[in-house]
Amino acid sequence: MIGEFAVARAQQAGERVNVIGRLHGAAAHRSLLMFAHPDSEPVAGTDTWVHDPFAGTISGGRLYGWGVADDLAGIAAGALAISRAARAGVKLGDVIMISAPSKRHARGVAAAMQQGFVADAALYLHPAESGAGLNEIKAFASGQLEFRITVTGKFPPTNEPSHTAFAHLAVNPVDKAMVIHAALRALDAARGARTHHPALQKEVGRSTNLMVSNLLCGEDRKFGRLNQTCTLAGALSFPPGETLDEVKGEVEAAIAAACAADPHLTEHPATIEWLSGVTGAECPPDHPLYLTAARAVSAQTGSQPHVNPMHTSSDIRNPIVQKAIPTVGLGGLCGDLTQNGRHDEWIDVDDYLRTIAATTAIILDWCGHPRSP
Repeated sequence: MIGEFAVARAQQAGERVNVIGRLHGAAAHRSLLMFAHPDSEPVAGTDTWVHDPFAGTISGGRLYGWGVADDLAGIAAGALAISRAARAGVKLGDVIMISAPSKRHARGVAAAMQQGFVADAALYLHPAESGAGLNEIKAFASGQLEFRITVTGKFPPTNEPSHTAFAHLAVNPVDKAMVIHAALRALDAARGARTHHPALQKEVGRSTNLMVSNLLCGEDRKFGRLNQTCTLAGALSFPPGETLDEVKGEVEAAIAAACAADPHLTEHPATIEWLSGVTGAECPPDHPLYLTAARAVSAQTGSQPHVNPMHTSSDIRNPIVQKAIPTVGLGGLCGDLTQNGRHDEWIDVDDYLRTIAATTAIILDWCGHPRSP
């Protein structure tokens, strides 16, 4: 993997399978790689569903089902679009469709590309979780690092089961965790002030964030006893253009400086474990692939599509980072995804059908032209 990693326990054990179809075309024409992921969230909580999660019920213009929006609809749309394009009677370049596992750090599309399934451009088919539907094109994805930091304290010199009366003789790891937390917050503020990407600045006024989302120390109801260690865990988002090593280096330097300024942490430095990381990627809005996708979408919706730059670690990154293949993503309106803790996951039927039509148009437009000399 290039610009990406995950520790073993963050991944799902065992081998998973790609299903790959190829429509062979003219070698002189542009080729297209399309992909979507068949794996959804582990099945649980189906008793909360109003609709049968495995019946594919259509009601009120929506199709309900487990994983339909994440991402079975993308696979179906790609297969149907290739079928339509093949019957159009147009000379095309190669079109490849991959049902590529990606949940829990699967390497589906990366493995396929490493085995030679590459093209001049790529299209990621996934319904839009943002609520914008087909009018949104995924052409930008920030990178993200996830980490865990462990701080070690010191027990007080006592065999008493309660440490409260001896607390002044101990080193509370919570206090030292707060030293590290303060250093991370200072780094976050500094990065936010100096790191800018126009798309992110326009959307949310900030291009990078460091978020501590988990603090773990001690046992419930044993509040009179110190714990030996305290852990902080969180994530850092960063724009395309920065590398994993650069960002990791900044975090490590901030933690090292905080430890060097604290007598206890100088002797017992905090340790950091990098759990996973992906590199950001983007396809510029003036790139021929983006323009092709925008024309196809506009023809179906009657309005000009836009780029949502807030899809951190989107799968559009894979062809761009691994093989330098320009990539965009699109899909219909969807909602109530199980990965967000919701139930009765759905896709909008009309927007799904428009997705098939737009994808077909992208194939015909992109693959119907010879490669540039």
